[in-house]
Amino acid sequence: MTVTNVVHDPEQLTLTVTSEFGAPVERVWQLWEDPRLLERWWGPPTYPATFVDHDLSPGGTMRYYMTSPEGDKYHGWWKVTTVDAPHGLRFDDGFGEDSTTAADGMPVTQMAVTIEAVDAASRMTIVTTYPSVAAMEQLVEMGMVEGLSEALGQIDALL
Repeated sequence: MTVTNVVHDPEQLTLTVTSEFGAPVERVWQLWEDPRLLERWWGPPTYPATFVDHDLSPGGTMRYYMTSPEGDKYHGWWKVTTVDAPHGLRFDDGFGEDSTTAADGMPVTQMAVTIEAVDAASRMTIVTTYPSVAAMEQLVEMGMVEGLSEALGQIDALL
């Protein structure tokens, strides 16, 4: 499995997931840049993602849905705030119905992705910052830690 470390820090309202891959930084970046590649790993294996909008530029919006084994669709969106290709990006992350408005009762988090060279490999660190302890608990209870870890576990096969 590619995940090397998971740190859940309620004091800082963050979840940090670190992964390492046997590929150069530029190749790992392509997993974010190419929507068809992104679909092959974003979301756990039993909830594959389909990206319907993919504007990976500052101010851009990315919209997707994950399909459950029963065929139910769960919509999500990212509002891209910063892009530093091929070293990282930042975006607001929310659940919603084909828009950048949060679904009722669902928090919006901020995600920061960093990709750095480590020897002959790459390390990708994803830091999710929650707006409150309650929001953190809500998303962790929904399976965010396991889902993100499973999603990242699919990347080696793509590289």
